[in-house]
Formats: sequence, structure tokens, C-alpha cells
Amino acid sequence: MTDHRITRRQLALAASAAAAMFPIRVRAQQNYPNRPVRFILPFAAAGVADITARLAAEKLGDKLGQRFVVENQPGPGRIAAARGVLSQAPDGYTIGLVTNGTSISAAIYKALPFDPVKEFATISTIGAFDLVFATNVESELKTFDDFIKGARARPGTLNVGTINVGGTQNLAGELFKASAGLNFQIIPYRGTPDVIVALMRNDVQLMVDFYFTDVPTVAEAGVPGYEVVSWNGVFAPHGTPADIIELLNKAIHEIVATPEVKQRYAELGIEAKASTPEALKARLAGDIGKWAAVIERAGIPKQ
Repeated sequence: MTDHRITRRQLALAASAAAAMFPIRVRAQQNYPNRPVRFILPFAAAGVADITARLAAEKLGDKLGQRFVVENQPGPGRIAAARGVLSQAPDGYTIGLVTNGTSISAAIYKALPFDPVKEFATISTIGAFDLVFATNVESELKTFDDFIKGARARPGTLNVGTINVGGTQNLAGELFKASAGLNFQIIPYRGTPDVIVALMRNDVQLMVDFYFTDVPTVAEAGVPGYEVVSWNGVFAPHGTPADIIELLNKAIHEIVATPEVKQRYAELGIEAKASTPEALKARLAGDIGKWAAVIERAGIPKQ
């Protein structure tokens, strides 16, 4: 009969061998981060997305004991910032901000130099905010319902103001047009102040923008199933160790749950909101498909 007993010496040797085989995961959890972490944003400084990301970076640094250094790398399609992250080693020391705009870029560009679904190691969302439609209360069409009724009664005669052809607000207008089965013109402007002026002059009868609170959703106002949510999240290069992703995800969940972050985000019209890495990945992929369909239906040329 074979003796299968294991001596203490054999057990110790086996444990040492196992530790030698798997040192990377242990080191990553024990030592990360041991130097500053770069946090690359696809926007210029001082905008809402920049402010929210900087607050998240500050709180991550406080929690994890190292600085999270924000770098602004704006550019068309958010491509420069994404490449700035993906070109770095997948070691957790370079992370980036991913937004719903990234999914629009993937849908509207003929070819991106990367695949965000495959090449982004998603970590967590940090916040989300709804788009809203606003009317001029001094005009004939004082409410959203007034606009819907007017567009049905006078097809092709009413205008909706947005910014940036192919941007979130612009595509939200196109999705509303298709979802409600309405015929109206979508007029793009350079910026939100221009859209507001156009609304006040009645050049447009409805505008699309962010950062309003306590406003009924489009679905609640009579277009069932309509949903456009703008969101910001954090990602790292594909191949970043799973334990680092887990550590950052846990830290983000903790910081966005604090009263300070919730309040400061709410002042900007943003709901502080964390997610699992898998949920952020699914949101990114799902939005790419949704916006690709809207772009094709609206006849917006690929870039």
C-alpha cells in the first residue's frame, strides 16, 4: 500500500513553491500604488467633466495614499487621450476617463485606432446625468407636451437646438425624433449659450442640454422607452492586473458614496454613481450599438 502522507517539510516546500509561482498578484495588492498615478482626461480643464474627474482623483489619492495626477489631453473624438492611456504599460499607473462620448466616437468614426470594448479595462463609472429638453415658457409652446403636439400638427416647421453635429445632445435630438415619430429640424450650434439665445429668440422651440435637476424625463413626458444617459467612468489599458482593477473599483465605490462627493456632484447636476467593471463595459458596448443605429437612421456622415 502506498503511503500518501505529507511531512511538514514537504508542505513548507510546496507552500514556498506556490508563493514563488504567484508573486505578481501578491505584490500588486500589497504595494500598489507606490508612486503617483496619471489620470488622463479627454477634455480641456475647467469643464464639468474635468471638475468631477479632478474631485475623484483627489479623493482616490486621499484613500490610496498616492497622488492621482490629472492630465488634460483634449482632441477630436477623444482619441488622443485614449491613445495616451493605451500606449502605457498595463500596470495601473495610467488610467483614463471614458464617457458616453467615447461610444459615440466609436459609432461615428469610420475607423478608430483602437477598439474601446476590447482594449479598455473598464473599472467603474463615477457619475451619470440625464439630458433634458427645455422650452421657452414665454413662447407659444410652453411645455414639452406642447412641442410634441405642435410638431404633430405642423410637421417639418419646428426646430430643436443642440450643439455639435454627432455630439450627445445632437444625437439625443435625433433619437427623440425617431422615438416619437415626429418631423422637425435639428439645428446645431457652437455652444450652449448660442442655443439658449436661439431659444429665447424663438429660432428654436426646444433645446437639448445637460445639468438641469427636478425635470421630468422624456419617457415621463410622453415618449415611452426613450433614454439618454450621459456618464463618466474610469478605465485602464487592457491587461491591467485584476487585483488592481478590483482595488480601484472598491476605492471608487467608497469615494462616490461619501456625502461630500454626492453633494458636490449634485451641484453640477450629476448623480455620483459607481458600477462594476462588467456593467461599465456593457454600457459602453450597448451605447456604441445604440448610437450607430441613430447615426445611420439620421443619415449623419461617418467621419
